[in-house]
Amino acid sequence: MDLTYSPEEEDFRARLRGWLGEVLPKLPAKPATSDWPGRRAYDTAWQRMLYEAGYAGLHWPRGAGGQGATPTQHLIFLEETERAGAPYVGANFVGLLHAGPTLAAEGSAAQRARWLPPILRGDEVWCQGFSEPDAGSDLAALRTRAVRDGDAYVVSGTKIWTSHAEVADWCELLVRTDPAAPRHRGISWLAMPMDAPGVTVRPLRTLAGSTEFAELFLDEVRVPVAHRVGAENDGWRVTMVTLSFERGTAFVGEVVACRRVLGALARAARANGRWDDAVLRRSLGRLSAQFAALWRLTQWNVSEAMGAPSRAGRRGSTGGVPGVGGSVFKLRYSHLRQELYDTAAEVLGAGALDADHEWVADRLSSLSYTIAAGTSQIQQNIVAERILGLPKGR
Repeated sequence: MDLTYSPEEEDFRARLRGWLGEVLPKLPAKPATSDWPGRRAYDTAWQRMLYEAGYAGLHWPRGAGGQGATPTQHLIFLEETERAGAPYVGANFVGLLHAGPTLAAEGSAAQRARWLPPILRGDEVWCQGFSEPDAGSDLAALRTRAVRDGDAYVVSGTKIWTSHAEVADWCELLVRTDPAAPRHRGISWLAMPMDAPGVTVRPLRTLAGSTEFAELFLDEVRVPVAHRVGAENDGWRVTMVTLSFERGTAFVGEVVACRRVLGALARAARANGRWDDAVLRRSLGRLSAQFAALWRLTQWNVSEAMGAPSRAGRRGSTGGVPGVGGSVFKLRYSHLRQELYDTAAEVLGAGALDADHEWVADRLSSLSYTIAAGTSQIQQNIVAERILGLPKGR
């Protein structure tokens, strides 16, 4: 992996930086964190701007509607947009980073043509319907049933922690299509329209006060068989593709954001006198070194994803699937993010009790990262078994 920048890549950086400098001052004020319809409108408008400027799906292969950019260009894009304070994917998170890449890697030509362009334009928002009240990290224990009825599945069950459900148009949904099969084999991956009869959404309020998650109640919802991605009962394999993107490349932008916060922490410590504390300085230095190492792992994971072929033989970040290195990344990033915001509390002192401070909200949010996208215990098992070759635990 060559970590230097070519003249072409530096030219790409300069053009991107110039475009950001032109458009960001014209953006409207961000909606309140509790205004999800407003946040959806804000996030999808930004996505449309990226699309019209040729930056949407930058790292997606051209066959999926993207720009076919190199891994380095993708990372430059993330660095520059974060440095400039540009909006993140927000409500478009699941579609752009989970569902879209999965559809590009595993969907049929008709499915890619139907769903990928609206995701890239910001026309449609997706949510994730994986977890259930009795099947969280043990995802294969899910019970939501899908019974075949002609050219449709009739789906009944309950999902929880459904990301962005209250503003979503579509849901990447895991269902059990063969209850008699071994639990990892009787599962299918469906694209469910959120406006279908029988779908009820009940928002959940998090510790940080957000309603980005919801409970999802499904009462005999009809989903066309044509909306199944992959073969019937092959959904567990397709799900592993989705989770590989979620753990391997979906958090890339957040690493850049954490490095920015780390720099702000050092400046704040100098300003309020906390910089004289040698222990705090060592903590900041150690965090800087670890985030630098994590960024190198990020580069490796993105490069691997760009070069790996999908089951269908397509290549590219959304055609190739990140490997198990994504679990190494997710495991370390989850804990490192918590350490970062614990250190932020030390820098803030009494200000850490100010609920309106951005770092305080981020600190509360960081507590969920060792659970979201697969708990740390699950990631440790994956690393132990699939990378280190250790026997499965009992």
